[in-house]
Amino acid sequence: MVYDLYVHAHKVPVATPVRGSATPAVAAAQPYKIVTAARVDSAFMSAIAIQPGQTSANGRAARGNDLFDVARSEATLRTFLHGLPGVDAVGADARAAMLATRSIKTTAKAFAIDLAIRMIDLTTLEGADTPGKVRALCAKGRQPDAGLDTGSPCPPVAAICIYPSLVPVAVAELAGSGIHVASVATAFPSGQAPLDVKIADTKAAVADGADEIDMVINRGAFLAGRYLDVYEEIVAVKTACGPAHLKVILETGELATYDNVRRASWLAMLAGGDFIKTSTGKVTPAATLPVTLIMLEAVRDFEAATGHLVGVKPAGGIRTTKDAVRYLVTVNETCGERWLDPAYFRFGASSLLNDLLMQRQKLATGAYAGPDYVTLD
Repeated sequence: MVYDLYVHAHKVPVATPVRGSATPAVAAAQPYKIVTAARVDSAFMSAIAIQPGQTSANGRAARGNDLFDVARSEATLRTFLHGLPGVDAVGADARAAMLATRSIKTTAKAFAIDLAIRMIDLTTLEGADTPGKVRALCAKGRQPDAGLDTGSPCPPVAAICIYPSLVPVAVAELAGSGIHVASVATAFPSGQAPLDVKIADTKAAVADGADEIDMVINRGAFLAGRYLDVYEEIVAVKTACGPAHLKVILETGELATYDNVRRASWLAMLAGGDFIKTSTGKVTPAATLPVTLIMLEAVRDFEAATGHLVGVKPAGGIRTTKDAVRYLVTVNETCGERWLDPAYFRFGASSLLNDLLMQRQKLATGAYAGPDYVTLD
């Protein structure tokens, strides 16, 4: 079956937001007023609503059924998260498998390749990372197809994702490019550190110029059922981010069940995450299509309930153009074309870019260059 993405070329904004621009964000202290709960069970929504005059956990006066106030206590938060509709695991796997069979051709494929390039957070997160490696990665992010005959100008990537100590290097290299500087923080990849250490880690990265922070949740606390601890930690990190956007890494490979993926997604969004992200890339499995489908359903339902759009970032294990196209089809089929934008969907990847470039050259010239013609990152 041919699925034509090309029609979105004339509908979807294509420019990656430049540093300092006003990309829609969710403030941690902003209560979410329920607009509609078309896809969310109304029974538990009404069950958790608090009456005017009561006080929420953060000291704010309650305003009826403000969704934010589900986190006023451990009990109300647990009631909400465990009241979310359960995931049909068989159905999720089957739908993801069905969507993975979609294919696109020629002009639509060219559009999809360029869209995927613009959605990449080009990443290096190794203990051996050096300033020189980061400079080379930034140069590739600015002009991915340098030295290749790809027919038309290649778009830049969305962001360069690195460790906090290398943020100043990336900021200097990317000045004026519009490419974001994303830094992992909060004791990446384990998330096992005191909160004050995580806050200091985040503030230092932002002070050095990072405009996106990728934090990891405390999976131990989440799996132990300490949902309010996880929530409050995300809120604190969001506050420490200041103007920077926050991507919340769920590390879905450690969450054990699809129901937990859905609960963690809602928890991260309620706490103010601008993106929810599958994985650190350090745990197997990393991103999978069924897990990403569940997260996309969560952001779709969250937008239906609150009016706020939250992004999704699958990371780890996405290596080929076919993989990227499958994810783009899944985004469109699940959330719609508004999410077909770097402001709301990203790929956390390193090797994916090379395959996209080789496929781009093949479309332009008819010749497949092979991996020896692109840089090793």
